Amino acid sequence: MLDFIALAKQMQGIGDHLTQEAIAAREKVAEGRSLLQRANAHLSKLLKFFHQERDAIGLTAAELVESLDTRETIPPAPDAHTILATDGSQIAPSHHEIAYCYLLNTGRIALHYGQGRHPKLDSQPEVFYKNEDLYVSRQWGIGTEEWMGYQRMVAEAEMLAELGIQEAAARKGEGRSPLLAMVDGSLIFWFLEPLPRGARDRILPPILNAWDRLRLSNVPMMGYVSASRSGEAMNFLRFASCIFERWDREEGDQNDDPAPNDAGGGNGHSFDPKFEPMKDALLWSDWLEPGQRGPLWRSSSPVLQDYRTHPVYFCYVNVGVEIARIEVPEWLAGDRSKFNEALSLMLAQVQKGYGYPVALAEAHNQAVVRGGDRTRFFLMLERAMVTAGLKNVSTSYKEARKRGSIA
Repeated sequence: MLDFIALAKQMQGIGDHLTQEAIAAREKVAEGRSLLQRANAHLSKLLKFFHQERDAIGLTAAELVESLDTRETIPPAPDAHTILATDGSQIAPSHHEIAYCYLLNTGRIALHYGQGRHPKLDSQPEVFYKNEDLYVSRQWGIGTEEWMGYQRMVAEAEMLAELGIQEAAARKGEGRSPLLAMVDGSLIFWFLEPLPRGARDRILPPILNAWDRLRLSNVPMMGYVSASRSGEAMNFLRFASCIFERWDREEGDQNDDPAPNDAGGGNGHSFDPKFEPMKDALLWSDWLEPGQRGPLWRSSSPVLQDYRTHPVYFCYVNVGVEIARIEVPEWLAGDRSKFNEALSLMLAQVQKGYGYPVALAEAHNQAVVRGGDRTRFFLMLERAMVTAGLKNVSTSYKEARKRGSIA
């Protein structure tokens, strides 16, 4: 139980700190804007050196695909279109419950606009109780609850592919209306980097196979990242800042190429810390007007080396209430017409959802397991165990005592 009187004494200090942070952020944005303009003026030279030294610069810096000053207005979405989405939730395993198992619940959404078709809004539950499901991850030092989260991501991807294939089949012989499959969050699974190879091979290939099925069914796919904390684009500008400092030291002779190994943090040279901890979304916050997107980037995350034919590209979009990071696979980024169409459908979803894509919100609502659902699940499990002839079916004394607390 929180002591709100004690907590109130800390609020003023938090408020003062956040005010100072906001002032510093505005100053960093102004400096970042100046750096961005200078980098754009010398972009060809910067890109040349970036490609030569990208493995030695000591930063995960994205590769720029378009001009830094790109600001494109996203076209309006057509009236008739379809949006697909999935999201997952779970009941975590507990040794204090009547049985050690976990449940994954995947919400499925298909919203059809301007077509006179009923939407699909449902969920698919699956219970995992066998030893190979519960303990396979222990060989890599991964706990069951953490492994459950990874399996949920696999289930979401596979369910989205099934939805896409079903929709593609249903549309054969009909007039074409745009279609988009949306993913809540990033397509770049950063969490895979520290995992052992055996664990990665259980998680990533099924997801990539699902993406293959979407591509073969001609279903565009997009990841929507709200409140992004990524700094990949800023890392490219930090790299540029280091190069410019060298040029400035050489009395402004910007015709000389910087010497190799003189820019990267991994080669004994440090990057200018004045932009820390500035993130990409903040830089583009006052550069893009509502409904505009910034330049397209190719992510350089090391984990993408395992992504086969699915390198991830991204851009930032002012969706009206925030700067969202939009991620797409290479096969969509390379088709500019489909890419722009997908952006238009995404923006329409944000507008319909009053600041967040309505399909993603509804997929979450279908997937979420509430307290009453959890209680009913364990009651069903208890009945099944009693029916099977098991005796002494009950929770641990600790769990029973917590549920019956008089506090």
